[in-house]
Amino acid sequence: AADEEEVEAGHFFLREGQEVPYLYLVVEGTVTILIELPARDKEIVVSTVGPGQVFAWSALVPPHTATASVKATTPCHVVAIDCGRLLEAFEEDYQFGYVMMTKAAQVVRDRVATMNVEMLAYLAGETGGEE
Repeated sequence: AADEEEVEAGHFFLREGQEVPYLYLVVEGTVTILIELPARDKEIVVSTVGPGQVFAWSALVPPHTATASVKATTPCHVVAIDCGRLLEAFEEDYQFGYVMMTKAAQVVRDRVATMNVEMLAYLAGETGGEE
């Protein structure tokens, strides 16, 4: 089952550590995947996701909790896909499950690479780039 949602800019789809029951497909708009640093009152952007892309892949992998926060940067139209049902479909059609989980692994790989660059840039900015 899937539901369409329309949200305004600034809406948080989820926050780091929160249970993630849905995988989202962006139809219109953009969302930012970010790591919040409340002690420093900062957010580090990990990735920006736009039309045709998905977010909240954590919903597919136990413990099904968000590893980052996701915020709409513009008004958004998204499709929220119930991951319980999606995982059932994977069990019924192993090839479909394999393709989807391979795609999930690629997204995770790309986001980790982006996060590494962002964290290094953040740390370089904090230290002024000095050694």
